[in-house]
Amino acid sequence: MRTTCILGAAGVLLSLAAGWPQRALAEGPYKVSKVVKIGGEGTFDTAFADVEGRRLYIPRKGPGRITVFNLDTLAPAGEIPDAAANGAVVDPKSGHGFASSQPVVMWDAKTLKTIKTIDVQGRPDAILFDPFTERVFIFSHVAPNATVIDAVNGSVLGTIDLGGEPEQAATDRKGRVYVDVRDKNDIAVIDAKALTVAARYTAAPQGGRCSGLALDLKNEILFAGCRAPQMMVILSAVDGKILDALPIGSTADSAIFNAKTKEAYSAQIDGTLTIVKETSPTRFAIEPTVQTKDSAKQMVWDSKTNRILLLAADFLPPAGPPRAGVAGYGGKMVPDSFSILVVKR
Repeated sequence: MRTTCILGAAGVLLSLAAGWPQRALAEGPYKVSKVVKIGGEGTFDTAFADVEGRRLYIPRKGPGRITVFNLDTLAPAGEIPDAAANGAVVDPKSGHGFASSQPVVMWDAKTLKTIKTIDVQGRPDAILFDPFTERVFIFSHVAPNATVIDAVNGSVLGTIDLGGEPEQAATDRKGRVYVDVRDKNDIAVIDAKALTVAARYTAAPQGGRCSGLALDLKNEILFAGCRAPQMMVILSAVDGKILDALPIGSTADSAIFNAKTKEAYSAQIDGTLTIVKETSPTRFAIEPTVQTKDSAKQMVWDSKTNRILLLAADFLPPAGPPRAGVAGYGGKMVPDSFSILVVKR
């Protein structure tokens, strides 16, 4: 996606007025407490919150780089150049960071200096760090669907055929990695040591084209944010049994589980943040939805400060007919409009 530099002043003002959060859809405990204007060139993708190192990593393209911020203040803290990535992770034990770029960029999390680049196949997209095996999983919509890298030395350990397009992943920190396979309407269960698919859990017919995934570690429950139909499908992580399905907004793209409050969050491109309360391991309820901003489909969770950080920007209307479920994301990004939305109680 390219940005356009020439805009009418009236068009910019209308875009800004329509895009910024105004109020929650219903009175609830969560609010947009702050909007931090970041600006800068290029689009953005999946961010990563290094809670221990107190840094926020945000991939930007045009030019490709990883922008780094202080997680507490959201002030700029540095940049990793030459990394046209869709995601980033950090292994706090080894102190190594990785970008889902091609080649994969590996860096020192203290100095932000590149250690090396790692050649991989496919088109790197989503990324996950599994602390149990200390491995990085790079996911691709084309084969190989997953490339696995040793977080200590950066060596490629193998690849995994997932038979489809993987999206967000979650680890149980005990040897299993779960990942949405969007075009198959299911969740692949990966043996993180053997690098094989141990099981597949279907989300259909309650949900399809799932792109967000979160995990309640204690109760072993998966929360899959699906797009067609627009549902949060809740499954047992043990056997894949569907426990419930609740309506969410349009075009879900990321999910988080808050172990302290027993809530799952789902961010949608239509500017809504859906919150699902786990009242018991078998009962779930929708809480008041928070209005965020069109395009705010990617988010990270800062468990230390109990804040949700969403990424958003202003977008021009699409040149042709609007695409279904792509509210606020159909046209070119307005230059210098990238911001971080802070949501908290």
